[in-house]
Amino acid sequence: MEKPDLTRSVTARAFAVLDTFSTKYRRQSLSSIARRSGLPLTTVHRLVHDLERQSALVRGADGDYEIGRKIWALGTLASVHAELREVALPYMEDVFGLGNDAVQIAVLDGLRCLIVDRIAGSRTMSVLSKPGTRLPLHASGVGKILLAYGSPELHDAVLGSLDRYTEQTITDSAQLSEQLRAITLQGYAITYAELAEGATSVAVPVRGKAGKVIAALGVVLPSTNTEPQRMVPVLQVTAAALSKKLVDTGLGVAERLL
Repeated sequence: MEKPDLTRSVTARAFAVLDTFSTKYRRQSLSSIARRSGLPLTTVHRLVHDLERQSALVRGADGDYEIGRKIWALGTLASVHAELREVALPYMEDVFGLGNDAVQIAVLDGLRCLIVDRIAGSRTMSVLSKPGTRLPLHASGVGKILLAYGSPELHDAVLGSLDRYTEQTITDSAQLSEQLRAITLQGYAITYAELAEGATSVAVPVRGKAGKVIAALGVVLPSTNTEPQRMVPVLQVTAAALSKKLVDTGLGVAERLL
């Protein structure tokens, strides 16, 4: 990589840091960022910590960095995400109208899922994610759908590092693998307080061309709800209608949503 001109502005150097992230380099150490950007390690250290404070980068438990919430929140303004939100909104409103605490749609983003849109009312639990939030695949309902139908490479990467968020979070790779197999067989996922205490999530796949899973549609309910399975048929019927609409409008290709 060509060494950059160090007389460039701080903004240019910050973008040089961000430009080191790609589909191949989704998580990086400081030394990797410095090597790929061509900037001195001391400069990268300062820029990365500034970007972290602004939520443009986030540091994982292993010390490596990845793109943060701020960047992905801005990314949801991109035309493809705006189109997905516009098409999905009426279907999400139908589900929300049945009295659910929150309805959300997510797409795969590296080793996490990106919440593209969410509908929530005043009764909604404060722990719920917002549009632009990136959730762990192994601990959220929509995330488990995307993980279950993902590639073997995705499985290996995620199952190799399972962070714990609550006492109910599954951090055993063998147990999670078995759960993922069950999800693909039954066609839905239910999580019980795995990401946040007091929250149960139910999610189903949204399919695109050739039946490929391109998104996940889900609801979040309070853990006091003793029959979350009752939402499965509603979500499946809604997801089927949404899937057809996405294909008809040309949004049924997973690569367009990334």
